[in-house]
Amino acid sequence: MKGIGSRYWDEVMPGVAARPQTLWRKHCDAVHASLLARGLGDAVARAALKTDLFDEATGDGLADVLMAKSGFLVGMDVSGRVLQAAAGRHPRLTVVAADARRLPFAAGTFDLVFSNSTLDHFESQDEIFSSLGEISRVLRPGGRLILTMDNPANPAVALRNALPSGLLVRLGVIPYRTGVTCSAARLAQYLGSTGLEVSSTTYIMHCPRIIAVTAARWLEGRRTGRAARQFLRWLGACEKLEGLPTRSWTGYFTAIIAVKPGPRARFGGDADDARH
Repeated sequence: MKGIGSRYWDEVMPGVAARPQTLWRKHCDAVHASLLARGLGDAVARAALKTDLFDEATGDGLADVLMAKSGFLVGMDVSGRVLQAAAGRHPRLTVVAADARRLPFAAGTFDLVFSNSTLDHFESQDEIFSSLGEISRVLRPGGRLILTMDNPANPAVALRNALPSGLLVRLGVIPYRTGVTCSAARLAQYLGSTGLEVSSTTYIMHCPRIIAVTAARWLEGRRTGRAARQFLRWLGACEKLEGLPTRSWTGYFTAIIAVKPGPRARFGGDADDARH
């Protein structure tokens, strides 16, 4: 579920898949897996939803990690090509064609919703708010939302958003069009209005992104395993910037963990318990 519509992502998907940024995506997956671990701890969701499958269609993504932390995982996307590719890479994943603004699930279906950089591909703040309302609706009382969106306080994000997205795509600066995003304060306000309580706010992905993506592509072309491992360690070390007061400037994504109030928390103690 990303972007202006399903047709756009159907067209974008083959080009991105043809140039897989394996090294860079491995780092992204590791950072988001760490966020998931912080958001869940030892808890295991009975049912979980991932709000788009672009990462799973073009790389490993978080599907396997989420399946290990839930009894049942649904992955959704608006693009048929993305769904097909993700299902091919992850046969145990249940995929559903869906739009975050109009989720086709009953109220209270999921204990966990994991939404990494999905809602920052819309054209308006109203669409973000509508999607958060739908996510709140399908969460059970006691359920959790782990959400990341582009951080407008990051200078690179601010500059990118000030320029025409289509032009940046044509110049090869970004691989696909981007949309609007929200500050952490605005997100907290939206979440509160939809009935969710923010339990933590932070910022992730602190490496200099343009340099890191370019370097990752260069290393992949040379298949230097040792250098690649050292590069990933350097990228991981950049995440220590999260502990500094400047984290809201260096983090590429705002990361929020929110809870739907209520007495019926449905989290189990381990994956085996959740599947019974």
